[in-house]
Amino acid sequence: MAILVLGGAGYIGSHTVYELIGAGRDVVVADNLLTGFQEAVHPKARFYRADIRDRQAMDQLFEREQIEGVIHFAASSQVGESMSDPLKYYDNNLGGTTVLLQSMVAHGVDKIVFSSTAATYGEPERVPILETDKTVPTNCYGETKLAMEKMMAWTSRAHGLRYVALRYFNACGAHPSGLIGEAHDPETHLIPVILQVPNGKRAKISIFGDDYPTKDGTCVRDYIHVSDLAQAHILALDYLLAGGENNVFNLGNGVGFTVKEVIDVARSVTGHPIPAETCPRRAGDPAQLVASSDKARTVLGWQPKYADLETIVSSAWAWHKSHPNGYHA
Repeated sequence: MAILVLGGAGYIGSHTVYELIGAGRDVVVADNLLTGFQEAVHPKARFYRADIRDRQAMDQLFEREQIEGVIHFAASSQVGESMSDPLKYYDNNLGGTTVLLQSMVAHGVDKIVFSSTAATYGEPERVPILETDKTVPTNCYGETKLAMEKMMAWTSRAHGLRYVALRYFNACGAHPSGLIGEAHDPETHLIPVILQVPNGKRAKISIFGDDYPTKDGTCVRDYIHVSDLAQAHILALDYLLAGGENNVFNLGNGVGFTVKEVIDVARSVTGHPIPAETCPRRAGDPAQLVASSDKARTVLGWQPKYADLETIVSSAWAWHKSHPNGYHA
């Protein structure tokens, strides 16, 4: 029996495939390659170029492969774009998940791990955020992810589907092998944007606001190594395969790091001065976004191995230094 990883040519998906293959699992990858890269797919995984909105393609995949569980990363994920083009997000994220679940139900595949987001919470009631806190998304991306969770819950009630939704913030770092890493165009994530400076891709880094109520005035965020996130998805799938009930888990480091702290670590790791310029705040940026992962640690036995910020940035730098143009180096 195989594990189907949807969006397995993307950043977190490809790392999850590497971890699954490393654990001796049989893996099938489906990706439309709109934002993913075929070069990121592990050579031992069976690859299908397919879009989850294509019911015929999904049906053919489930008919051809013996799938025991699905890990679902296939979604559009840029917050800014979701606000300027919300219908794209409803089409790809909600429309795609609708078709996927219809095909899963039709073929008796009843276990799915879903890559959700802490953007489902919106402005946090408290820090660190707990799974029981209110979900009031402030952007279309978070809204569609929350709706995808609810779609799985209702499908569970009607058809016996069992699901785990994993809510997390900033995936970062790269595979320890250096074979795969983060490659987005345009790049919006803080660590790779910072590393564009020592890589000669930009002259300086912008800090959006230094007057927040944090220890150095800059925003605090969760940064979780992508390989640790990958392990959490595998643990969640094993939890379902062992009979676990529907559940939602936050994945975070529980403390968070400021923008200035991340820049300082990047300076240390790269040996580059990385000039920084303070700019006005961006609208809608909360001062702190940190998720408690106590539940995931207790129920799933999740133990992050790469929680140290220097380790995270070092792995990212090893990838970006050797792949300055991503997979098109």
